[in-house]
Amino acid sequence: MEYSIRGDDNTRELFLQGRLTFSDNVVFRKIVDDLKEYGGSKCVFDLSGLEFIDSAGLGMLMLLRDATVGKSFTISIRSADGQVRRMLEIAKFDALIPFED
Repeated sequence: MEYSIRGDDNTRELFLQGRLTFSDNVVFRKIVDDLKEYGGSKCVFDLSGLEFIDSAGLGMLMLLRDATVGKSFTISIRSADGQVRRMLEIAKFDALIPFED
């Protein structure tokens, strides 16, 4: 997985690309740790460039959600398609993290 970050003091957008699997857990944990310090109001995970997610990738998204509960900002998922969208729907992620479409 590769990622890039855009935004300002208020809104942060993270663009994930490639495949989100167990092998990405160290990088993803860094993203989560960095978000714990974020002081803005909104963080959007854009998954339009993500081609594949496995159960470990879903678990990492759960870590993200758990780490941001009670924080001053909201998180959401945007532009999940194909296999990634199906996995998120099967796992009922829309009940955990809002989808922006």
